[in-house]
Amino acid sequence: MQNFIFIVLGLILLIAGGNWLLKSAVALSLRLSIPKIVIGMTVVSFATSAPELIVSVKAALDGFPDLALGNVVGSNIANLGLVLAVTVLMGSIDVRRTFYTTDWPVMMAASLLFFAFIFFDGELQQYEGGIMVVALFLFLVYLLRFQKQAVEDEAPEDDLPLPLYKLVLFLGLGGTALWGGSELLINGAVGTAKIFGVSERIIAVTVVSIGTSIPELAASVIAVIKKEKAISLGNLIGSNIFNLLAVLGITSIITPIKVVDERLLSNDIFWMLGISFLILPLVFFPKGLRLGWRDGLILLTCYVVFVYLTVA
Repeated sequence: MQNFIFIVLGLILLIAGGNWLLKSAVALSLRLSIPKIVIGMTVVSFATSAPELIVSVKAALDGFPDLALGNVVGSNIANLGLVLAVTVLMGSIDVRRTFYTTDWPVMMAASLLFFAFIFFDGELQQYEGGIMVVALFLFLVYLLRFQKQAVEDEAPEDDLPLPLYKLVLFLGLGGTALWGGSELLINGAVGTAKIFGVSERIIAVTVVSIGTSIPELAASVIAVIKKEKAISLGNLIGSNIFNLLAVLGITSIITPIKVVDERLLSNDIFWMLGISFLILPLVFFPKGLRLGWRDGLILLTCYVVFVYLTVA
């Protein structure tokens, strides 16, 4: 019963946090005259990736490396296979070509960098974590200086500036609610999973990763409802980049992360690479530069198959 209460309270906090975070992100983009796609890939992405960072650092320090790694790999799969799928099922997203010639390649580059660091020796060293954090810093510098609007804003007339104190308040409340909601949801979900004797890796790439992806889902769904698709899409791509370069980078700097369950390397990491790559052809087919409900069904099917094969 306690686990169920944690899950319900966690979901309530996540929905409220997503709404507050979106308000502050839109207001911040107006105040700084920065394209919303950039805000989505920085402020919103960092806040919604905070649960992954907290979970991974704590798991690594507590001696559960598979939980740290599986959390990030599973979250990246869930962000695209579950969150993006649900988002485009609610409404199609029109994408300009520049978006997928800049942000998607960076996400793939971050994924391949992580793959190269961990696949051959089964361990993320401290110096490798340092390289990942430096790569993230360089990407953010490029993003803030050169990125242009990449997704059509459907309702610019709805954008309202906020006083500075409200902006900071919503940003703080949103980030805190997302973090607290994720903690409650994870505790409830993991507690439920352990009752059934599920392994650490399976818990990480399914239950924990879905739990830590709920902030992205809440923020993205609310963004779509309010026609802020630039923030929705940018949040998901940015979160995957943050998860790899910031979460695993910072975690491995604090303490090296070593793979325990080899299926992380023989199965999960290839699912992450595959579903990340799949986004590119889906954007061009069947309708150019658009993600629609058919693409959402394909992504959701891939995610369901991944979860089934992982748990089976």
